[in-house]
Amino acid sequence: MNHRDELLSLFSSQKNGSVPAFSGLIHITADGLRDQGLSFGEIHHEAQKMAQAAMSTFKITGMPSAALPLDLCAPAEALGARLKFYPDEEMRFPQVVSDFLYSSTKELPGHFAFDLDRGRLGIVCDAISLVKKELGSKVIVSGTIPGPYTLLLYICHPRNLFIEMKKDPQSVIGAVLQLSAFLAELGTAYKNAGADLITIHDMGGSPGFIGPSKFEQFVFPGLKGLISALPAPTVLSICGNTNKSMELLAQTGADAVSVDQTNDLPASRAILQDTLLFGNLDPVHVLAGGSPGDVRTAVWVAIQSGVDAVWPGCDLVPQTPIENLRALQF
Repeated sequence: MNHRDELLSLFSSQKNGSVPAFSGLIHITADGLRDQGLSFGEIHHEAQKMAQAAMSTFKITGMPSAALPLDLCAPAEALGARLKFYPDEEMRFPQVVSDFLYSSTKELPGHFAFDLDRGRLGIVCDAISLVKKELGSKVIVSGTIPGPYTLLLYICHPRNLFIEMKKDPQSVIGAVLQLSAFLAELGTAYKNAGADLITIHDMGGSPGFIGPSKFEQFVFPGLKGLISALPAPTVLSICGNTNKSMELLAQTGADAVSVDQTNDLPASRAILQDTLLFGNLDPVHVLAGGSPGDVRTAVWVAIQSGVDAVWPGCDLVPQTPIENLRALQF
């Protein structure tokens, strides 16, 4: 059984005794791009270069995974948001420009029509297909999408959104569910293009950021609806302190939950009886700022704490040293 088959077997409850290390989140590096003759600023607009960038980490470290797109803002861009693309030397991922599409959730249309010709969505699908064609027998390919609440933060003015969460919660919940339906179509398109799994990265909707009660009220319904509409397998990645909300995360229906370094892994393992647990290496202080020995220690701690797969707690810092990623492949 090769690495890809071993990783896929995780999702069918066929564990082979070892704990793999990979990622469904963005994991490209400056060294990997340099190895492929790419610059950071050119990898977001052409399918071939996007695919090369996504494959670069495997090619230079052996980490058996690739994730596309290379930023979380592509769905917001497809809905009409303007993005800022940074010059090569800054090595920053594209971000939504702060002149938000909507000042209120009440302004959202009744339905967002899904169209692969809008923004870069078609390019992302083409890039997924290219990765699948070249490395489909060697790596697991993740189609990565934001959670619906995170997407709402990209297109609706946050200050007004937070006010409406208090004064008109039903309008906010309706907007989240509307975006959930759009993301379900997008995730299905990524799967049809060749993605092996769909990773939902709901950074903005973390209970560690908005609080457990608001997570339950505003984020959980959208995630549950999204996951039920997506083709399996799915991974739900939630940053921040999720310790008080692990029961809810398990109830979303995701095949796996990925957590970051602030999570109490043994406690989460006890709660996630029928859900895979991925995590939780610190992407900044350990993977980017530590030594290979620090990485190996963090891997050992995560395994001893009960993870089913070792994952970075969030997207990789592009300056992450290659030797640290090689240390993951124990």
